[in-house]
Amino acid sequence: MAASAEAEAMKRDATRERIIKAAYGLLTEGGREALSTRAICAESGVQSPAIYRIFGDKQGLLDAVADHGFESYLASKTSLGETDDPVDDLRRGWDLHVEFGVGNPSLYSLIYGDARPGVETPAARRASAILAHSIRRIAETGRLRVSEERAALLVHSAGRGTTFTLISLPEDQRDPALSTLAREAAITAVTTDTGPTTPADPTHLAIALRAATPRLTTLTPAEQTLLTEWLTRIANT
Repeated sequence: MAASAEAEAMKRDATRERIIKAAYGLLTEGGREALSTRAICAESGVQSPAIYRIFGDKQGLLDAVADHGFESYLASKTSLGETDDPVDDLRRGWDLHVEFGVGNPSLYSLIYGDARPGVETPAARRASAILAHSIRRIAETGRLRVSEERAALLVHSAGRGTTFTLISLPEDQRDPALSTLAREAAITAVTTDTGPTTPADPTHLAIALRAATPRLTTLTPAEQTLLTEWLTRIANT
């Protein structure tokens, strides 16, 4: 019985992988418009009930396809590594994000182009986590002038808007300086120019301390929660 269940699970995983790869191939060749259920079934050699049984619905399949394509971006992101300057690391992360989007317009649109209130695709969620980590590193050095949440949202929206703008332009009309200007404007808006030193501004201090709060092991969980609440209030002023 156990062997039969294991074999069935392996078969299901293989079918899932085949469907995702077939859909991804259609996406890269023909854009999102090519991702009809009929085309995916023909390309993968499965019947439509299998898609709904495995992915729940069409959106579940699209999310899985986006996550599959996002792996190459994650590999590139990981290869960047981290330096001693988290602000410069954010710059490099921005450049990679824009380059990925412009180079993979159909996939990027699948990840970010269908805004649903309160809902992120799994790929977008993973990208948000990477950005949040980058912002946290800046906060820990005392170089963040706004709250981590606000900084992440501003950088994300600026990067996303810049990428979609470049995608929408004919290749010969894409100004390479546009991304640099948008990047520096966003970074200037959320960081200080004091360098990796402790700032005198109480708001900056609160942001830096809040970022370090999880490491304050001398505090009880209740004390950490209370301290975080106070620091969040200061950081958002």
